[in-house]
Amino acid sequence: MPAIPDLASRSLLRAPDFLKLWIGQSISAFGTQVTILAVPILAAAALQVSPLEFGLLATIEFLPVVVLSLPAGVWVDRLRRRPILIVGDLCRALCLATIPVAFAFDVLTIWQLYVVVFVNGCLTVFFDVAYQSYLPSIVDRDQLVDGNAKLELTRASSQRLGPGLAGVLIGALTAPFAILVDAISYAVSALFISSIRKAEARVARDGDAAGPRPSVRREIVEGLRYVGGHRVLRALALSVAVSYLFSTIADSILILFLVAERGFSAQLIGLAFTLGSIGVIAGALVTSRLTRLIGVGPTIILAAVGESVSWLPLALAPDAWLFPALATTIAALSFFGIAWNVNVTSLRQAITPPGLLGRMNATMRLVSWSTIPVGYTLGGFLGGVIGLHNTIWVGALGAILAFIPVALSPVRRIRTIPTSADAAMS
Repeated sequence: MPAIPDLASRSLLRAPDFLKLWIGQSISAFGTQVTILAVPILAAAALQVSPLEFGLLATIEFLPVVVLSLPAGVWVDRLRRRPILIVGDLCRALCLATIPVAFAFDVLTIWQLYVVVFVNGCLTVFFDVAYQSYLPSIVDRDQLVDGNAKLELTRASSQRLGPGLAGVLIGALTAPFAILVDAISYAVSALFISSIRKAEARVARDGDAAGPRPSVRREIVEGLRYVGGHRVLRALALSVAVSYLFSTIADSILILFLVAERGFSAQLIGLAFTLGSIGVIAGALVTSRLTRLIGVGPTIILAAVGESVSWLPLALAPDAWLFPALATTIAALSFFGIAWNVNVTSLRQAITPPGLLGRMNATMRLVSWSTIPVGYTLGGFLGGVIGLHNTIWVGALGAILAFIPVALSPVRRIRTIPTSADAAMS
């Protein structure tokens, strides 16, 4: 009689290397929320910058995503990923630590903040691309969904709960010294990642290892061609791009709509977001089980459809039902977003050769994130031309299109994590 596998022993909660990665990521993810809130507060309150100078902060912070994503993918494929993660964490810690030091000596300027957010953004691009490429090195293929579910729980929870905790911390320590907490969180994350024992194999080069290495430009083109030529990856990229674009159009004027036109208080909006965060917990608890029950592809399709219609309750709701509709929209976006991210990230990691993981992740990141500034610009423009509520309708209706590319792709036939790219295409 064949031996029955011990499922408990396969749990990632019993995998020390994964736990080190997860704990480090959790600490730094919540720490990051402090800086996200503290830097704008510091610029506005302590430095009293102009609106133009204030707006440039977000622009400069986002710039590395556009400029560096594709080159970062090349270098992540050329080098071992764990050292990139460690160096990225340590350098971000040092970079952020300059802010409270400069503030303490009364020499902090907006120009230093520009440099810090730009350098921090560059390091984050490399870290994020390497991070998504590193997980397959420390967990088995059939553990990818479970691993990504746990990592996604931390990421989503930090985005929902982190701002509130950050506000308390900033109130207690002031913004400059609260940023020091984030710097420490990066150092702690580096410590945990450096303690991972499993050796990471060097990624083999394509072609003749003894020949000259291809140029960065050529390797970028190879990554773009791989994603563009792969039916599954191409469909995932198109769905994400459409979803991000139209969701950002609605999201860009959401707070203005709630406050200026519907009279919502900050406390009421905060309560709606808190209630909506139940979607994060539910998504993290249900996703792995749902994937095992109906399969990877059907779960991705279900998540795509769910996200596509998540803005409709808010667009449709009359004033009397606007609060529960807002909480419902937030909960739905959180729940289906986790189900999507967990399965899509796992599928991408499984079907991409190790030597292309960095460039694939960088390409997907660039495709999705590059729609965000476009969405914010269109949302602000449409809000002034057709009105805020109508702009939410544009975002809600446009988002419905997001599930179509993935629904028409081979994704719908995938039941388990494929063993290769060819398996996913069959």
